[in-house]
Amino acid sequence: MDVWLKLLFSCVVVFIVNDRPAVCGGKAMEPLEMMVDDAENQCPNLSGSEGACPGNMEGDAWQMVQKKGNQFVVNDQPFYVNGFNTYWLMVFAADESTRGKVSEVFQQASAVGLTVCRTWAFNDGQWRALQKSPSVYDEDVFKALDFVVSEAKKYKIRLILSLTNNWEAYGGKTQYVKWGKAAGLNLTSDDEFFSHPTLKSYYKAHVKTVLNRVNTFTNITYKEDPSIFAWELMNEPRCTLDPSGDTLQAWIEEMAVYVKSIDPKHLVEIGLEGFYGLSTPNRVQYNPNTYAQQVGTDFIRNHLILGIDFASVHIYPDSWIAKSISDVHLQFTKSWMESHIEDAEKYLGMPVLFAEFGVSANDPGYNSSYRDTLFSMVYKTLLNSTKKGGGGGGSLLWQLFPEGTDYMDDGYAVVLSKSPSTSNIISLHSTRLAIFNSVCSWKCHWGCKKKHVLDTFMYHDDL
Repeated sequence: MDVWLKLLFSCVVVFIVNDRPAVCGGKAMEPLEMMVDDAENQCPNLSGSEGACPGNMEGDAWQMVQKKGNQFVVNDQPFYVNGFNTYWLMVFAADESTRGKVSEVFQQASAVGLTVCRTWAFNDGQWRALQKSPSVYDEDVFKALDFVVSEAKKYKIRLILSLTNNWEAYGGKTQYVKWGKAAGLNLTSDDEFFSHPTLKSYYKAHVKTVLNRVNTFTNITYKEDPSIFAWELMNEPRCTLDPSGDTLQAWIEEMAVYVKSIDPKHLVEIGLEGFYGLSTPNRVQYNPNTYAQQVGTDFIRNHLILGIDFASVHIYPDSWIAKSISDVHLQFTKSWMESHIEDAEKYLGMPVLFAEFGVSANDPGYNSSYRDTLFSMVYKTLLNSTKKGGGGGGSLLWQLFPEGTDYMDDGYAVVLSKSPSTSNIISLHSTRLAIFNSVCSWKCHWGCKKKHVLDTFMYHDDL
């Protein structure tokens, strides 16, 4: 099919499912009666090599991403997410010899239509630390984070910024406890990060510093910058010291309100992996193993906290079930996603973002075909929600790398230039979401009978 015919077909699609109008911004769309007058201007390019159309985020006048019911919205229109993780952007930006890799990964992500990146806004007491000691910052590293934020905007990519780590990498709660011990505190567990008043004050000071930071490249305060999609309280918080979940629950309650007191405009999420806890015994069957119920997290309970705007879930069957690749991993992934989308819609009333998913090339039985199958399953499961205007808000693959950064690879790296089949799958999903996001904001005029076109477009592999 000629590219412009593809464009016209794509840009005038009427999303109707099972004789019901598609849902836009939480409201049902009436069948569109006439043809799109300005489709070419609204959606100038659908080529994967040039990037999917940006939909509601055109131009410089970006608005904050918000949530409305169980959807993300921009300008009150749906914003379903296809995105990625690259956690090390700030550290690379802090060195002139590697700063170009930051621009490179954003350019490559944009070219396949990825619109959101999750990355670290912390590096506690480590090599190239942002926070060298409590409330003491390296200005050069902070300027590197400024660069990351400003560069993301150039490529129409929004950022989820995580504020600390459950794990020792980049410091995290382990480093906060070390600082506490150095200050004379009697601490016996890293999980006291969640309960000791002094350690909580260290964390709050970091939150306040980052949110009030004025970007040296844009002169925009972080808490006012629509380039930032959301704040994440912590990467994968766990509190095994208190399997009841009460300690972590109290910490989330305190910190969510604190973040909102400084920045009421941005979305806030916790950073959870998605494990079900003691408050929902009917859901623990979906956990990958019995240990998941003992790490102090409680998916539904945690996300009912005031100040938390959307849910986060990670997907790692190769870490949680078994290293060896098998169909069991795919079956788990599908049920894991569907159960959390159901939670988002039935119990939480908020979107759920599958904020990490991937498969390691180091796993026994791994091949690129399996990775493509996994990615396709994740995307198709989300599309089943998207086409209904549902709570499956999107996904972020773990993780996107530019060429020449192999020494950072943890096995999960996706290098688009070396993975054409995976790149095509990502690009196609981006295009589908971009069109769905955009159709609600177009002034469309359509002159034919209702047609069941959504399934045809959303799942047909050849645009």
